Amino acid sequence: MTEHSPLITSGTPPTPAVREERSIGDLMGDVTRDLSVLLRQEVELAKAELRESAGQAGKGGGMLAGAGVAGFLALMFLSVAAWWALGLVIGNGWSGLVVAIVWAVVAAALAAAGRTELTRVRGLPTTADTVSKIPNALKGNEEDNR
Repeated sequence: MTEHSPLITSGTPPTPAVREERSIGDLMGDVTRDLSVLLRQEVELAKAELRESAGQAGKGGGMLAGAGVAGFLALMFLSVAAWWALGLVIGNGWSGLVVAIVWAVVAAALAAAGRTELTRVRGLPTTADTVSKIPNALKGNEEDNR
């Protein structure tokens, strides 16, 4: 006679491992929701970068405007003084031409400095980089983004 040993259990019958099956509709809903979140985050990133770039552009533009106004006022009075002083030596007509040429050179230097400041505006580099990675992420090729 064979004896069967009783099974020792905790009082609950063992449950088989249940594998959760999800429909295509559920999976597409998840993808759509994730894509929507991703696009919202990209828009927020773009807004933040635009604020930063606009601040830099405003700073450069304000510096150019301030330099123009201050330069105009100071140079107006200095020009008149230089014109009169040179007029005693070479005549009023020629002294006016010399003063005008000097201020044209100064204006060109200020314009070049302002243009250099405006070229430092970066635009949206991080947004452009992350948006370019979206197609690979959608295809499941995230490793291509590294």
